[in-house]
Amino acid sequence: MKQEYSALLKNNTWTLVQLPPNRNAIGCKWVFRIKENFDGSVNKYKAILVAKGFLQQPGFDFNETFSPVIKPVTIRLILTLAISNHWDIHQLDVNNAFLNGSLNETVYMQQPPGFEVHDSTLVCKLNKALYGLKQVPRQWFERLQYTLLQFGFKASKCDPSLFTYHRQSNIVYLIVYVDDIIIIGNSFQFTQQLINQLNSIFSLKQLGKLDYFLGIEVRHL
Repeated sequence: MKQEYSALLKNNTWTLVQLPPNRNAIGCKWVFRIKENFDGSVNKYKAILVAKGFLQQPGFDFNETFSPVIKPVTIRLILTLAISNHWDIHQLDVNNAFLNGSLNETVYMQQPPGFEVHDSTLVCKLNKALYGLKQVPRQWFERLQYTLLQFGFKASKCDPSLFTYHRQSNIVYLIVYVDDIIIIGNSFQFTQQLINQLNSIFSLKQLGKLDYFLGIEVRHL
């Protein structure tokens, strides 16, 4: 919890303010998660601060919420293409992905349980997106999409969660599923260069060779 709270403060996720008249502050809570490996063993334990998005008021706390999700057929197609051509498949995890999104609305939230400051009348005016808010998947995807387009990627018309990069002899496919990224390329050096560029903007965890993804076991021949 302390590690997650420190990361939120470092990211300038909120500013403590007095709640304005005629506005409500939504609640929040700590959620504890166990992340498993493909064989069911425990990978890590994690505490996440989650806003109670079900208390958000439409038109005040949020507007648009839709965010695309990668299609299973797209995953199988791109993985088959990569394995058939013996291309490298890199698996990335974006640390605190939703916290990278920016809010278009002004949202007020109660202070995190266990970490309240002495003045209990203060609330958190959110500067950044936070888990649990209705709009955060959309805001995160839009931020990532904008970054990839700046790098020269193109979003697929058939599946907006698939991005392609074709320049000169370099071919790269990038699959996005919330905060998980699969990046495939015909040049290890160029693909690693793109990963380093992404890591300079978002905090990435490189998980190595892909073995398992969304229920699909990957075997490298």
